Amino acid sequence: MARSLDGRVLSPVADQAPGQVGTATRFVYHEEEGRIWAEYEGGDVVRGHLVGTRAGDRLDFRYVQLKRDGGTSSGHCLSTVVDLPDGRVRLDETWEWESQEGRGTSVVEEVRS
Repeated sequence: MARSLDGRVLSPVADQAPGQVGTATRFVYHEEEGRIWAEYEGGDVVRGHLVGTRAGDRLDFRYVQLKRDGGTSSGHCLSTVVDLPDGRVRLDETWEWESQEGRGTSVVEEVRS
């Protein structure tokens, strides 16, 4: 199993569409006994939260966010945790909005300290 996400800060490696997370967004992850959660903000996102579960290297979570324009959005994401050679972690994600149309894939990596 990949290392714990607890206390790690991750960021997308590429920008998504306007109003979504992007390279300026920072996720602070927490993990305990198969449960995961994170707070995130930055770029077009004023505040976001995700909650879910972890089984091995797979994450299954829901997210909700408040955008700079005052709108809110929510969705579902499945991620695979990958240990990188330099000791950081990467999440390979497949996501889908539940509050609006849209789906896609993204990659977030631990920010170098």
